Amino acid sequence: MNLRIASLAAITAAAFAAPALAHHSWAIYDTDRTITLQGTVKEFEWVNPHSWLRVVNDQRTGRQGLWTFELGAPAHLIETGIYPNSLKPGDVVSVTFHPRKDGSRTGLVVRWAVAR
Repeated sequence: MNLRIASLAAITAAAFAAPALAHHSWAIYDTDRTITLQGTVKEFEWVNPHSWLRVVNDQRTGRQGLWTFELGAPAHLIETGIYPNSLKPGDVVSVTFHPRKDGSRTGLVVRWAVAR
């Protein structure tokens, strides 16, 4: 009887986990390309399911304007040493990212560093 209950619990957990995994596609990003730009943090949004970083890029580059970058979930960011106060408005950052395939000013963060 216990094996039957454990099996049912495992099947139920797997059924609920599949949709959660399915929505994590990065297909909208060109993961074969990376771009690096420097700019000033406008906002660091610490939210589930993914955090967001908004940066006004450096005026010296050809990609001038407001950029929005997708990061991982807050729990994942904490595991990698990133916290809600790691970035503040006004911080100058260098962001390396996979650009969005549609050419919009959006990307998936590969890495970032605060200029000190």
